[in-house]
Amino acid sequence: MNRIRQWLTAPALWLLAGRRGWLSLSVLLLLLLLSVVMFWASREPPAQRIGSIVQQQLLNNSQAATAAEVTGAATTSTLLYLIDSLLHKRGGYLSNDLLPPFVFMDNMPNWEYGVLLQARDLVRVLRNDISRSQTQSSENSHLAVADPALHFDHASWWLPSTESQYRKAHHALQAYLLQLSDRDDSQAQFFARADNLEEYLGQVEKRLGNISQQLSASIGQRRLNTDLSGDASAVSGPGASAEVAVKTPWLQIDDVFFQARGTAWALIHIMRAMELDFAQVLNDKNAMVGFRQIIRELEATQQPIHSLMILNGAPFGMFPNHSLAMANYIARANAAVIDLRQLLDQG
Repeated sequence: MNRIRQWLTAPALWLLAGRRGWLSLSVLLLLLLLSVVMFWASREPPAQRIGSIVQQQLLNNSQAATAAEVTGAATTSTLLYLIDSLLHKRGGYLSNDLLPPFVFMDNMPNWEYGVLLQARDLVRVLRNDISRSQTQSSENSHLAVADPALHFDHASWWLPSTESQYRKAHHALQAYLLQLSDRDDSQAQFFARADNLEEYLGQVEKRLGNISQQLSASIGQRRLNTDLSGDASAVSGPGASAEVAVKTPWLQIDDVFFQARGTAWALIHIMRAMELDFAQVLNDKNAMVGFRQIIRELEATQQPIHSLMILNGAPFGMFPNHSLAMANYIARANAAVIDLRQLLDQG
């Protein structure tokens, strides 16, 4: 009787074990597929030549040839390229995704946010300063649409979605570019003056200074409070102390690192474009070499990462500290920006 029972139960046990095996194999294959998709979507877009960017953003080659000679075409086309890269790179726009595997990714969304901050700063300065001859002049209607659209919540997935707002900004900027390239249309202007370039570099200086501080704070430091330096009569609110403790939380170290890479990637393209549009100003101020040095420092931040994770070793320890290495290049670029602003103002 016992042998008969064994014969009857053996197929059921074999079938159950087989199902568990297939289930385990299916889970492993699914995890492998998700890992491959995450790896594929984590690749940053390559840098592009400014000339090819201008060609891409116009309807045909004849228009591109005409627009390439117009002051402001390179900068505006580059801004369009930044938005294109956010929306159409591998995996698309990831910052507002709620489904796996993209919801588990944080490096690329932080890279996207770094690029987005630079696009926002540029479109704001373009709207308020570069496209206007003076403070009392009217703003361009297309830039008035693009600016708030780009400042829409970067993580919204409900209606209206982030992507729809950024496409709206893209359409408005493309209309501005086409208007700018039309020599018979005076409604769109791009004033490549030293004060406008200095205004934009002021925004860059603040961004780079902030992210350099966050990168340097990966190891934790106690710094002297210099908020009131340079003004003997200056006062601050309650709670200010002589020393402040700064430290980037451990779980946010890689977030800050990839935001810095995105910031630098966007700035490289913007600076290369402005090198063309503001060439006369830079040559007149004898500042072209300093401007190119900023680009050179930023390009160093885009070196390949030969590590599976962002390491946070001691400053003089056995293991590298990627944040401090990135902070070095960002700080050098920021120092060059400060020097260039002084040269534009006094030169």
